[in-house]
Amino acid sequence: MSSTQLRVFLLFSAGYFVSYVFRGVNLGFAPFITRDLGLSAADLGVLTSLYFLGFAGAQIPAGVLLDHFGARRVTAVTLLFAAAGIWMFGAAHSLGMMMAGRLLIGVGVSVCLGAAFKALAQHFASARLPLMNGLVMAIGGFGGVMVGSPLTWILTFSSWRSVCIGLGLLTVAVAFAQWTLAPETKEPHHQASLGAQFQGTLHIVRSLAFWKIASFSVVTQGVFYAMQSLWVGAWLRDVQGFDAREAAGLVSILGFAMMAGCVGFGAAARSLERRGVSLQAFCGIGMALYVLTQLLIVFNAPLPASLLWAAYGMFGGTGILTYAVMARSFPAQMIGRVNTTLTLIIFLLIFGFQIGVGAILSHWPANGGHYPAAAHLTAWGILIALQALSAVWYVLPGRTPVRATARHAEQDA
Repeated sequence: MSSTQLRVFLLFSAGYFVSYVFRGVNLGFAPFITRDLGLSAADLGVLTSLYFLGFAGAQIPAGVLLDHFGARRVTAVTLLFAAAGIWMFGAAHSLGMMMAGRLLIGVGVSVCLGAAFKALAQHFASARLPLMNGLVMAIGGFGGVMVGSPLTWILTFSSWRSVCIGLGLLTVAVAFAQWTLAPETKEPHHQASLGAQFQGTLHIVRSLAFWKIASFSVVTQGVFYAMQSLWVGAWLRDVQGFDAREAAGLVSILGFAMMAGCVGFGAAARSLERRGVSLQAFCGIGMALYVLTQLLIVFNAPLPASLLWAAYGMFGGTGILTYAVMARSFPAQMIGRVNTTLTLIIFLLIFGFQIGVGAILSHWPANGGHYPAAAHLTAWGILIALQALSAVWYVLPGRTPVRATARHAEQDA
């Protein structure tokens, strides 16, 4: 890896790490903000999911901006919105102000993942992308670790509002580093027309080939992040009877396992491709194992909790290999829009799943902030059924050649 490649990897991974911390920080904040504002499960679900709504709503323009202005400029500027959002969230004394801050955070970090994948695709060979994308996801996954035991420990001596101030300062520092240190990459001049780029994005959304590749991935990723960033903690406390410290420890184990899975599956994908196993097939196997792990958790399999939640984290991130599949299926100048379109769908599903779980839980009476096991089982059972349906579409033979679709999309771009 050259010095330029290393710089690209580290700087854009740092941006995704910040994005991931913001994604799950309410997991640690939940008991405190619920107590301070008297929130119900439905309120907490809506508040937390607004990050994903802001993130999703910005994906289409973000993809166009990435392809037009480049990853360095767009990411550095938008991260400042995230810093403003977390400061607003931390200073708020009303639910409305907290919701506005959470929404702004989502908009501010909306380009971090797409920018990282675009920058890697510009500086690394396509054969290395599964591994490099996995490494970025692993560093992001470390953000998932940080919102477990480390955040719980910090909140024993610092208020959640002080943590918000620190997160804002960290975000500004990462934005400054990206602006000053990330290499400039020239974008193709024929992309000067923003209108033409939006047309290319619409073609992606209308592409049956895109949906064929994305189907299983977007649903499993939606479930994984919806649960990991909020409802896993409630499940561990309400259904499995762990106290707050034990639950936080398992959340951190989940995060570490996700990091290992992203790197391990990225490396394994490259090795198996040499043996004739396609990247898309390997990704499907990993996602199927993720669904199986959820079934073992829901049916209370007689296995150690640490093992089950490690498997949940390890297999939960395999759907990210879909980004590498997309990078091979669409023209290089459309990678930003393809990535952000895929991310848009995932985050819309996360938004919907988090609200949906909260709404289902609220149909049962809460006892001291805890909901009965039947409520959680109902919610997660519905999510598993949706994943099973998406898996059926994923494995059915497709009729639309991906490369042909990509050529049409390139013409529209």
